[in-house]
Amino acid sequence: MLKSIFLEKSIPYDGTALCSGWIKKQTGIEGDAVISFIGGADVPIEHMVDLEDVARNAPIFSELMLHFIIEIADTDLEKMVLRQRLLIAILKDELQKFPNTQNIRRSGNDLYDGKAKLSVSVATSSPKSCLIHTAINILHENTSVLTKGLSDYEIAPKTLAETVMKKFVEELKGVTHAQTKVRAVN
Repeated sequence: MLKSIFLEKSIPYDGTALCSGWIKKQTGIEGDAVISFIGGADVPIEHMVDLEDVARNAPIFSELMLHFIIEIADTDLEKMVLRQRLLIAILKDELQKFPNTQNIRRSGNDLYDGKAKLSVSVATSSPKSCLIHTAINILHENTSVLTKGLSDYEIAPKTLAETVMKKFVEELKGVTHAQTKVRAVN
């Protein structure tokens, strides 16, 4: 079963946390997990996982973001990309419960409000597991592209994080249940 926790301490994200075992080092949690925390983001090109961003020389910077890191002991990257899209869809659904968020839309693994980008997200694999890093801006100032953040909508990051993680865990639990309630066919 996927475990989840919100870390109360602020953690700056530089891309190096997207590796097998990082969640266990931070929390002591063993096995599949989703964690969330608040911190700035400053990911230089040498720590970028998204090769399109590397080719565009587009490092990630935000003064303050709500981060999600997921590690699952499964090396099927396609399945992890689908989980990533599920996480983004849940995040969008939860955001749209707040006032002035009806224009938020999902495009692939990113969220936008008009031309303003709200999130970053990447899924990748390691020899031991697959991983996701998704983050949504809390503040939008001083980013390298047009952005909006949770502060623009007056959304509390911790409450949003806990709700999104709970729904994500429930969805994956439901997927597991759906696999066990059917019989195989010839």
